[in-house]
Amino acid sequence: MKLSPGFLTDAVHVSVRILSLALAFCLCQSAFAAPDPEVGIIVRRKLPTADVPYQAILAAHGAREQGTVREINARVIRVPAAKAAQLLQSLREHPDTQYAEVDATAKALATANDPLFTQGQEWHLAKIQAPAAWDITTGAPGVVVAVVDTGVNSAHPDLAGKVLTTGWDFVANTSTPMDQNGHGTAVAGTIAPNANNNLGVVGVAWANPILPVRVLDATGSGSYSAIAQGITYAADHGARIINLSLGGTSSSLTLQDAINYAWSKQCIVVAAAGNNGNSTPVYPAACSNVVSVAATNSSDTRTSWSNYGSYVDLCAPGENIVTLSGSNGYGSWSGTSFSTPVTSGVLALMASANPSLSNAQLVSLLLSNCDDLGTAGPDIYYGNGRVNALRAVTAAKTYLAPDTTAPVATFVSPVNGSTVSGTASVSVSATDNIGVTRVELYMDAKLVAQNTGASAVFPLNTTTYPNGTHTLQVRAYDAAGNVGTASISVTVKNIAADSIAPVTAITSPTNGSKVASRTQNVYVTCTDNVAVTKLEIYLDGRLAGTATGSSLPASLVFTWYTTGLSAGTHTLQTYAYDAAGNVGKSAVVTVTK
Repeated sequence: MKLSPGFLTDAVHVSVRILSLALAFCLCQSAFAAPDPEVGIIVRRKLPTADVPYQAILAAHGAREQGTVREINARVIRVPAAKAAQLLQSLREHPDTQYAEVDATAKALATANDPLFTQGQEWHLAKIQAPAAWDITTGAPGVVVAVVDTGVNSAHPDLAGKVLTTGWDFVANTSTPMDQNGHGTAVAGTIAPNANNNLGVVGVAWANPILPVRVLDATGSGSYSAIAQGITYAADHGARIINLSLGGTSSSLTLQDAINYAWSKQCIVVAAAGNNGNSTPVYPAACSNVVSVAATNSSDTRTSWSNYGSYVDLCAPGENIVTLSGSNGYGSWSGTSFSTPVTSGVLALMASANPSLSNAQLVSLLLSNCDDLGTAGPDIYYGNGRVNALRAVTAAKTYLAPDTTAPVATFVSPVNGSTVSGTASVSVSATDNIGVTRVELYMDAKLVAQNTGASAVFPLNTTTYPNGTHTLQVRAYDAAGNVGTASISVTVKNIAADSIAPVTAITSPTNGSKVASRTQNVYVTCTDNVAVTKLEIYLDGRLAGTATGSSLPASLVFTWYTTGLSAGTHTLQTYAYDAAGNVGKSAVVTVTK
């Protein structure tokens, strides 16, 4: 059930063999309707902030700080009712205030051999296929369900050993959250009474423990601040599921903050959609990060008193639910207060079947495995449909999370910054959480080679790339299509084939000149793009001299003995060679003696 002003009634019909009674739980009409002359205000302040201005504001209005919801940095203020509106305005206008709001009031909205189960009185268990789900799991001691309510009577025989001693009472501020109303015990009795004890009833998740947290008083009423404290307490004390069979029609940032805190700790908050029979949102069911539950009857139709609207996520049996009543009895209860623990019990089974699932995954599987009711698909009356324990628990047990982890790719060789030439050997390797299906090699973003498997050695012909810096990249793929990459930079340095001939010339004597009668110096130049390794000089077409070396100088001088040379004209020419065998010839120089 829910919080806030308005009426949210759990009609309760209890038959205990010799005793029959009817109980009704109603929400308060207004946040200011209580006889207490003081009004509660919740203020959340920004961090960091000075305390002096804040205390001055409280003093000016005759207000006092009553407590805190430490986990969400909220403070609970009590102020005379006549000054409440003024204080609320002053707090909201102060620059250190994140929000301030009225502390509104909420009210309590395998198989087993247990007698009431075997007699068929627990019709809701068969409707949601709980006995078949128990063949998969009956729950786990490590998955705790918090009942944030009127407390829990841990002395009820059917809860023996099921109620944890680490609970807390936020009404009386004690460590013994005993139930002075009966509502919380009935809720706990829907979730987790012992099974196979030949006693009373069996719960949906009968192997899961209950964390009792009291936030509602003996009349079934409680403040939003107390409920926020209960939610954060449950989140901090091991609860995986937090059951809120309470509600009101006032929205609340404080409740939303507390729920967000619990969600951040992987808790799932399940809340009653309300019993007003209309579409007015009830909180905390209408908050974000909450599973909101409407009620159905044994005919799989929405009960007339169950709320509806876009905030409803799903529905569950909530009419004539046989559960615990009194100190040791049993009775039949109705209300979204009881469709909520049915749903909490299913979530507890799911979390027990697969503890690795996140809260978001559990909620998604729960909603996607409901039995569709009403019009096809989600609607405002049934949400995603009526909860189905067998389908939901099976889905949780067999769930395989999609593979979103990309392989890790690495270069074995060459290393980053290497110089490569010719045909280089490129070795790559990759690892993955499941397996690598393919590796690819890219040079400057173009695919050059690929191979199946997690490693490969690729030959890379670097002569097809210009000398300089290039980028090598390896891409590794898994079966899910995830891609892991690694990149390195390499420098290509290849010596190109030399096809350029040397250049040579005879600079002296010049063409047409006369040579000396005894000796003549012949001046020759020779250059090459790499080096001149040999130079030949020819006289009248015959080799007359040779110079060799690994790199001849650019200028050479040959001495030509002309004494025996016949009178007349003669020719001179040089040939220059490089190591690649390229030959350059000079122009023919004609001289006269």
